[in-house]
Amino acid sequence: MATVEEALFSHASSRAPYVTEAARHLLAAGGKRFRPLLVLLAAEAGPRPDVSEVLTAACVVEITHVGSLYHDDVMDEADLRRGADSANSRFDNLVAILTGDFLFAKSSELTSTLGPEAVRIQAETFTRLVEGQILETVKPGEGEDPLAHYLDVVAGKTGSLIATSARYGALFSGASEEVVTALTEYGELVGTAFQLSDDILDVASETEESGKTPGTDLKEGVPTLPVLMARASTDPADARLLELLDPERTDLAADAEAHAEALRLLRAHPAMEEARSYVVARAQEAKKRLTVLPAGPVRSALEAFADVVAVRSA
Repeated sequence: MATVEEALFSHASSRAPYVTEAARHLLAAGGKRFRPLLVLLAAEAGPRPDVSEVLTAACVVEITHVGSLYHDDVMDEADLRRGADSANSRFDNLVAILTGDFLFAKSSELTSTLGPEAVRIQAETFTRLVEGQILETVKPGEGEDPLAHYLDVVAGKTGSLIATSARYGALFSGASEEVVTALTEYGELVGTAFQLSDDILDVASETEESGKTPGTDLKEGVPTLPVLMARASTDPADARLLELLDPERTDLAADAEAHAEALRLLRAHPAMEEARSYVVARAQEAKKRLTVLPAGPVRSALEAFADVVAVRSA
């Protein structure tokens, strides 16, 4: 990971110092490096975990992810990211969008060095990622289950790249086709759990814990797992919360008092525990995919990775 970290900053550079500063802004803010770590862990399932292609793939997935964060912050109008100023706050929306594009271009350059199969995988992954982001802005169709729509969004915008992280690690380390397939499925499930736990943190954690502005999704009217589960309530005692969470309501971003009330009521609602249980179940599903691996430190590490994702607090 130390090697990957150094390489990330090297790749996020431009002949123009201002572009380099903008491209490195969110990298310098830190982050869990979840995706490159998964590449390295999955690579241990193959006979050649230390080949250079594995390290390059680790950089590809993280740079792709960081590029998407620049666009996310513009869409969310967020002020904070990883405890630092968001890109749109530090610079402006135009620079944030173009910096995200610059990082996507850099990840494409790197992917091209991994061969045509990697280029195809990256293109398919990027298609799913962007499609998921777009679908997040679209309401479910008439008769469509809002939760099913949301989980489809999550699979695209988060699960796809995390699935590719596990796939790259196994593929480039020379793992068997059976193992590559199993770890790709594992990554998709872990990725879904990761995003859903992030949604729970958006409600449950304070800024000093998560490095983000609490209730950002709530403020922007983005229906996340806890919100969707709370909306399904038929308990008369939830009338006020349901009023605040009404999908037609648009004033939470401007009404700080109503936003704070919605956050307080949602934090105390059983939907939070229901959402946590759902995330743990996805992690358990992911761990079942690991039976193709022999018992030992690699399998144990991947199982622990899934568990940490499901119950993380930051």
